[in-house]
Amino acid sequence: MDSVEIYPYKQLFDIGIGSVMTAHLSVPSLESDAKLPTSLSKNVITNLLKQELGFNGLIITDGLNMKGASNYATSAEINLAAIMAGNDLLLIPNDVPGTVNIIKKALMLKTLTEERINFSVKKILKAKYWLGLQNFKPIDLVNLTEDLNTIQDELLHRKLVENSLTLIKNHQNQLPFTELQTKKFAYVKLGDDTGTDFLQMLKNYTKVEEITDQNLDGLISKLKPYSHVIIGFHKSNANPWKTFKFTDKELVWLQEIARLKNVILDVFTSPYSLLQIKSFANIESIVVSYQNSKISQEISAQLLFGVFQAKGKLPVSIGDNFKEGTGFTTANLNRLGYSIPEEVNMSSQKLAVIDAFADTILKEKMAPGFQVLVARKGKVIFHKSYGYHTDEKTTPVKNSDVYDLASLTKILASLPMIMKAEQEQKIPINAKLFEILPSFKNSNKANISVKELLSHYGRLPAWIPFYKETQVKNTKANSPKFYSATKSDSYPLEVAENLYITKSYTDSIYKFIKKSNLIENQEYLYSDLGYYLFKEALENNYKKPLNTLVDEAFYQSLGADRMTYLPLEKFDKSQIVPTEKDDYYRNQLVHGYVHDMGAAMLGGVGGHAGLFSNANDVAKMMQMYLQKGYYGGKQLLNPETVDKFNKRYFANKKVRRGLGFDKPELTKNAAATCGCTSDESFGHSGFTGTFTWADPKSEIVYVFLSNRVYPNMNNTKLVKSSVRTKIQQAIQDAIID
Repeated sequence: MDSVEIYPYKQLFDIGIGSVMTAHLSVPSLESDAKLPTSLSKNVITNLLKQELGFNGLIITDGLNMKGASNYATSAEINLAAIMAGNDLLLIPNDVPGTVNIIKKALMLKTLTEERINFSVKKILKAKYWLGLQNFKPIDLVNLTEDLNTIQDELLHRKLVENSLTLIKNHQNQLPFTELQTKKFAYVKLGDDTGTDFLQMLKNYTKVEEITDQNLDGLISKLKPYSHVIIGFHKSNANPWKTFKFTDKELVWLQEIARLKNVILDVFTSPYSLLQIKSFANIESIVVSYQNSKISQEISAQLLFGVFQAKGKLPVSIGDNFKEGTGFTTANLNRLGYSIPEEVNMSSQKLAVIDAFADTILKEKMAPGFQVLVARKGKVIFHKSYGYHTDEKTTPVKNSDVYDLASLTKILASLPMIMKAEQEQKIPINAKLFEILPSFKNSNKANISVKELLSHYGRLPAWIPFYKETQVKNTKANSPKFYSATKSDSYPLEVAENLYITKSYTDSIYKFIKKSNLIENQEYLYSDLGYYLFKEALENNYKKPLNTLVDEAFYQSLGADRMTYLPLEKFDKSQIVPTEKDDYYRNQLVHGYVHDMGAAMLGGVGGHAGLFSNANDVAKMMQMYLQKGYYGGKQLLNPETVDKFNKRYFANKKVRRGLGFDKPELTKNAAATCGCTSDESFGHSGFTGTFTWADPKSEIVYVFLSNRVYPNMNNTKLVKSSVRTKIQQAIQDAIID
């Protein structure tokens, strides 16, 4: 003890160190009473520290509410004993009023002298004087919380958490998760604290379902359909003395789940909790996240999906299983992360103006509700939902709710498949229409090129109201010749609730398009009709319906489980935002069915409309484009393909469009955007009140989803106000590079 343990203290005391904390330990060679910790030992504090070693600085002790001081009946007695032993300052003492009373009683009984109290008080006053506290002025309480919790503090905290997360086991390098289309995830919570933030962040990356049951057999049964089980062990952060241990029941459940399933254990407490686990053989991956804070939970979930590399090293050894310094490094898969604006050089304060725009949208009834998402440099830094599903204000909009994307379908469903087909030379951009759809060989549209169709420069009319041809002309009622209230082989395509259309009418739609007149002059005219044709060409080439094609080729890999055609097949109606109170065709509230009439007549799957999503999954697709086709560890499209389509081919003809993508206006009178984005930027808008844009130069992705057509499509306030592009300007203004 003298030559090794105490030696450093002698050196520190010689150079004038100002304070020492006494530990709550049992050291038999210094204190013979095994029940008396060093923090309460006069032999250690007064005899050794003060007299033998000559220490004159402040002596502090904590741990006074820890177990072990069994010589004393109450916490007040323990606190008094700490003073009697020679401590000057007591930290975290229980029962302060009781401690004051017992000190007064000891002074009265002369077991504690006033000189002893004054000795410590004078030392404390000297320390305050050395720090200049005699000039202390009361703190201004205005903005105190903000002053104590600055943005810089949070950024540092986030970075510390990110760098600390430690991957100590990673069987077959399964983390970070790749090939999401082959996996089905469940989440099971162990521990006595919440795991809500962890689960919600996991759900941003793919479909993850929380599985609970009162009995182990029931839980095991419910877990059967899942390939991977993420187990979060969540223990309270309330204070350092909260237990970090598994219960015996939890240890049994953990081992039994791991015996049957691929388990990822994420420990949100002390790594010492792992000492209780007798065998790690069946646990495929283990992450130590150290604390159960909101930030720790959210960042740990991002680690599992490869937003950043694992870098942490285990600070202690866990028996013989994991030695100090253990920690695997993982790959960065370039998936969207989630952070605060300042991490990507944007201003939270300036972005707050979006809330003001939101108030105006709701107040002016431009839309009953909406979602706004902003990402920069691969980080989602603003994601909010406002208002309600309808003006009845019964269902608040959630970030997970899905909207009818309308024409965003063109760039988020048809276009990625066209790009894929172009790479594979199934639909080359220089091909003529008759080459990709031979049935159009003898039509007036035979020689229109794919490039012209995608640029809206193919002389196609803007649209054809197909549904009107199926209505009784005098009454405008839907003709029973074409519609049925029940599904059958003759009426298989669902247009809306209790409304099915004859299967033969799909051919009629294509005949109408084939026979339609071209516009007189070749000039820019936005048209949906080209995307009816692309849908047909894609399905003919790949022998699958468009909704299946794009889901298998893109959405599953992206983890875009909230992006889909035919949302009622996947989601409860309460998660789908309704569009219009239709009184002209479907004669009902359109809810869960595509708003566009033509897409509805195709059974809900159109090349130009029909896609539903939340803002988060729209952002994944746009980020994939920004990253030149790469996302989640996979090259879904070739970089040169993305560049080829994000290009104007008819700019000299005053066509601002790229191939499928909308682009900024060619003149200063901006309409497509705020006029503040780069020429390399691209995006699209949708009839239902949707808008998304990505800018390679600023690295910003912006998504705005709404149902502005509620209560009906005559509600054009959102469009006339240009509020979507005004928000885009506010986003650009928030950059502080």
